[in-house]
Formats: sequence, structure tokens, C-alpha cells
Amino acid sequence: MKKMNPSIKRIGRNRAKLKKVSLDRFRITVFKSSKNISAQIIDDKINKTIVSASSTEKDMRKDKKKKTDLSIALGEILAKRAAQKKINKVYFDRGGYKYHGRIKALAESLRKNGLSFWWEKKVNI
Repeated sequence: MKKMNPSIKRIGRNRAKLKKVSLDRFRITVFKSSKNISAQIIDDKINKTIVSASSTEKDMRKDKKKKTDLSIALGEILAKRAAQKKINKVYFDRGGYKYHGRIKALAESLRKNGLSFWWEKKVNI
């Protein structure tokens, strides 16, 4: 039997936990490359992207920042756009990425700017 890749196992664990969440919240998905990061808020009921933000947008490319600072700025922008659409309850789909570094900076920035994640009452991070 072939051994499963640890990153694929992590993706599976994360998705299994997210499937237990009720559909009254929207999902934030994250994509991270070696230089850029993007995030979007998805409504799983209708399978549509409601709000998105990326570090490749013109506003973000003006200033040369470190990658972690880009993640923090991206979280602020995405939270403002979500507030305009009256979205405040979400769950965070980090995909196969570990909750560390740029992913953690993005999540904390989203939280600081008004979004509440589903596990905050259950788990202390």
C-alpha cells in the first residue's frame, strides 16, 4: 500500500472538519504562492465567490512590502470588502497550508478587522 503524502493528509483533515460546520457561514479560502497570496469569501450554498482580494491587485503592488506585511494588508482589505457586503461570520479554510507565518498573519488580520471565525468559542488559539 502506498504511503499518503502528509500535505494531502492535512488537506483531508481540514476539509473533514469544515464539512461539520453548518452552512449559515461563508468560507474564506486562501491560496499562497512563493511571492503572492490571495483570499476569497465563498457562499457554499450557491457556489459563488462573493468577495475576493489578492496581493497582485494594483493597490497592493504600489508599495514594496515583505510577504507577511502583504498578508496583513490583504486581511484588512478583505475584511473591509466583507463588511460592505454585511458579512461577519465565516470559517477559515486554510487548505493544505499550516496555520503559521503568512496564513496566520492573514487570519489574525481578518479577525482584528471584524470577522469572527467559527472555532473561536470552541478552541483557544
